[in-house]
Amino acid sequence: MNLITPRVFIAATRQNDGKTTTSLGLLSALQNQFPRIGYIKPVGQRFVEIAEHKIDEDTVLMDAVYKLNCPLVDMSPIAVEPDFTRKYLAETNNDTLVRRIQKSFDRVAWEKDFVLCEGSGHAGVGAVFDLSNAQVAKVLGAKVVLVTRGGIGKPVDEVALNQALFEKHGVEVIGVIINKVLPDKLDYIAEFTRKGLKRKGLELLGVLPLQPILVKPTLATIRDELAAENLSARKRLTQLVEDIVVAAMGADHVAKHFRRGTLIITPGDREDIVLAAAAAQANPDEALSGLVLTDDLRPSPATMEVIRKLDFPVLLAAEDSYEVASKVHDIIVKTRPDDAEKIAVIRDLIAQHVDVAKLVGAL
Repeated sequence: MNLITPRVFIAATRQNDGKTTTSLGLLSALQNQFPRIGYIKPVGQRFVEIAEHKIDEDTVLMDAVYKLNCPLVDMSPIAVEPDFTRKYLAETNNDTLVRRIQKSFDRVAWEKDFVLCEGSGHAGVGAVFDLSNAQVAKVLGAKVVLVTRGGIGKPVDEVALNQALFEKHGVEVIGVIINKVLPDKLDYIAEFTRKGLKRKGLELLGVLPLQPILVKPTLATIRDELAAENLSARKRLTQLVEDIVVAAMGADHVAKHFRRGTLIITPGDREDIVLAAAAAQANPDEALSGLVLTDDLRPSPATMEVIRKLDFPVLLAAEDSYEVASKVHDIIVKTRPDDAEKIAVIRDLIAQHVDVAKLVGAL
């Protein structure tokens, strides 16, 4: 396997700590020093099907944003399908999986100046099929950067726990990035986590302030989560949802909640609320992000004509309002290839708050 091309492995202390956000921003920052960059997510758990191949969602994102000129199947060599673990435990085939990762890395690294490797959560994820992040980093001969959430005691504790497993497999953790820190506590957190990490022999590479835009879902994310139909098909679904209101009251009372960034969830037969929202859109301060109509109740033809003229999207979901609101509340917000504003924020965030030179120097 290629052991020459520089590489780094990005892991996290927990799921949804900001590993993919960090990887997305680092790819941009590293391009200033390494024009030809490759990317690989050896083990993926959330995937889409492309040309009969299961490709991790994060791989699709990186390729769409950066046009990496690497085969998608090699950037995402292993997809953990629902029965993957059961099959592995029944018929252990670790050598086959390891060779697949190694060969995919070689193809990704071909004629590249640097390869960014992204893990699948904390150090132990994948241990059940002998491909934990620590084991995969060892296979790739990569040093590790850990991403964790803001705070002092808890992040350092979790970093130490993850560091122990990486070190058990002979993998060096070269630094830590603290994510989602309240802006007014940035300097305070940086000072004390730096001291805490230094006691563990680790460098603090950056502290990223919490950016509300990165934790708010778009209408496109909500549509996909609900498998909803877009009744206003010509409307773009990139609007951010900043607040959610379940409309279980009369239209005049619901109207008090009309404000920019709000998503209204209401049964599909509440056409009075649809018409009230249409009347309110003339006021910019009351223009909604969107409407979700529930219970698979399609509005009348007359109301559909109104919907088609609205300035915001209207989605039709099969579940009732409670189920829809619960699903929207529990959405794991992931950056999508068409989230141009979010991607710009992420690039700036890493460029301004992560010491990329120190990271590269530690490799």
